[in-house]
Amino acid sequence: MTPLIECSGLEKWYSGVHALKKVDFTVQQGEAVGLVGDNGAGKSTLIKILSGVHDADAGTIRVEGKQVRIRNPRQAMELGIETIYQYNSMVPTMSIARNVFIGREPLKWGALGIGWMDKKKMQRESVRAIADVDLHLRSPDALVGELSGGQRQGVAIARAMHFKSKVLILDEPTNHLSVKETDKVIGFVRDLKHQNVSGIFISHNIHHVFECCDRIVAMARGEIVFDKPAAETSVDEVHGLL
Repeated sequence: MTPLIECSGLEKWYSGVHALKKVDFTVQQGEAVGLVGDNGAGKSTLIKILSGVHDADAGTIRVEGKQVRIRNPRQAMELGIETIYQYNSMVPTMSIARNVFIGREPLKWGALGIGWMDKKKMQRESVRAIADVDLHLRSPDALVGELSGGQRQGVAIARAMHFKSKVLILDEPTNHLSVKETDKVIGFVRDLKHQNVSGIFISHNIHHVFECCDRIVAMARGEIVFDKPAAETSVDEVHGLL
């Protein structure tokens, strides 16, 4: 089966620091991959390359078997790769509806991306989008800054689902959340496969990764040091590598 994402021999240098060393990494269709490792292990560098923030110095990336070069975040989104960062996935001073459609606002009329936004369509479709991930909020006009951390993550995931993302990268999505909100986010990740969406779940909390991921990949010193199905390993085994 052709992987949804296939990275081969990725290399990245930062001012003499070898951040990635010939990294081979795959994600299958409908698979949730847990990516773990200490600070400086290479996790952030890998996802920034996949999300178009940084360019690899060497190696290849294939999406659905086609070799691509991801030069910027918009190109990543066009390829179906959506990234939800820990802190900056949402704009707190904007409404839920505006956040769902940020950068992709529908227009009543216009040309070359300039015109009047179709606010009613944004409100209507954002309500449906958040309901599709079992998140029920009082109004699409509520400010995102008024939502809890778990609700914000839910809106970000709803946005990715609405725009038919193929793979969702979640960078430390459970940090600073309550137990109840953490359970909700883990539930979101578990449900991705039912939407035929793949997930890459980056976390320092290995227990959270085991709760929702099909495969565990561990990185250390810029290399992948472990790659096994979750059912064939344990928290203790992974901890022993880090």
